[in-house]
Amino acid sequence: MPTPSNRLRSVPRSATYAVLDLVRTLRSQGHDVVDLGGGEPDFDTPRHISDEAVAAIRGGLTHYTPSRGLPELLEAVSEKLAKDNDVLVDPATDIVVTPSAKHALFVSLLAVLDPGDEVVVPTPSWVSYAAMAGMLGARPSFVELDSHSGFRLTRAALDRALTPRTKAVLVNTPNNPTGRVLDHDELSALVSFAVDNDLFVVSDEIYEKIRYVDRRHVSPAALPGGAVRTLTVNGFSKAHAMTGWRLGYVAGPTEVIGELLKAQQHTVGCAGSFVQRGGVAALTGSPGPVETMVAEYTARRDLLVSRLSQLPGVGCAAPEGALYVFPDITGVGLGDSAAFTTWLLERAQVAVTPGSAFGPGGEGHVRLSFANSLPVLDEALDRIERALHASR
Repeated sequence: MPTPSNRLRSVPRSATYAVLDLVRTLRSQGHDVVDLGGGEPDFDTPRHISDEAVAAIRGGLTHYTPSRGLPELLEAVSEKLAKDNDVLVDPATDIVVTPSAKHALFVSLLAVLDPGDEVVVPTPSWVSYAAMAGMLGARPSFVELDSHSGFRLTRAALDRALTPRTKAVLVNTPNNPTGRVLDHDELSALVSFAVDNDLFVVSDEIYEKIRYVDRRHVSPAALPGGAVRTLTVNGFSKAHAMTGWRLGYVAGPTEVIGELLKAQQHTVGCAGSFVQRGGVAALTGSPGPVETMVAEYTARRDLLVSRLSQLPGVGCAAPEGALYVFPDITGVGLGDSAAFTTWLLERAQVAVTPGSAFGPGGEGHVRLSFANSLPVLDEALDRIERALHASR
């Protein structure tokens, strides 16, 4: 019998999807599991976005669009980048609209990495970065950040990860899973590192609008030397509760985007036509729904941080952005993060994601999502508290 490619056989399955699949299986068997493993907003997509997409369907916008995207969405993305990020791009040549920010990340890496190249990845980081690099025959070079410094990124740490094979650096702010929002000094250090070593920067900014600190989001492409080497990736899933719509985009230097477009044309062709019209409504409509969701996320974050910090052996810093807390569970004394995750599911029927899934620096932590209602979070915390006290 033929065997699958070695390229994919060497890539692990997604740890976050594994938790999601396990929760669904247990629930189908009648188990009352509280799922804090996923990062999917529990809000409905704002009505004005859905209405625009439905109107597009009814109006016959159900066919292919240009591979780059609908002109009106490209213009809206360009205006958003200029207004929110101080990133100036030509909507006709410097943007590609993709079916998800995840696809935008994959084709971005495809456009800048060759087999044998290395990409610097500060960790803990999202589980798919290393897998994407591996599927392309490249290798991640991890920069392990220290939780005791608040997962702060430094030039010295980046320099230690540099090798003759380094081609790019991939950064995520706000960060999944730590919740860190990189500040201007950190991102300036990152861009200067890229400039000094002639590297590309791939900037994953999917959580940009979900922040809890009073400082502006900084895009590497807006910093001196950043625009000519940065691919800025963003999307609609998190800020606008549009996970099922699968809509994202990437913006960057004209030449690189032109090469990236080939991958789009030869794989997915284009993002969904009526989905793109929903994206236009998201970017040009009222920011009120996003602000309402962020206010609710803030209350949920505060609840989790307060109650987790009171549990024996648990330390929990307040995240500055994104949808997760990343508590330190080393003081609990129940093994590593994978063992603790299994124990918590068995004893409390609460699903979380082990920190080890997020690369170096993640061990000793677990990730809990607060993309759940306050009553659900309270119930999960009650269960965790009872289980921990019973284990003492």
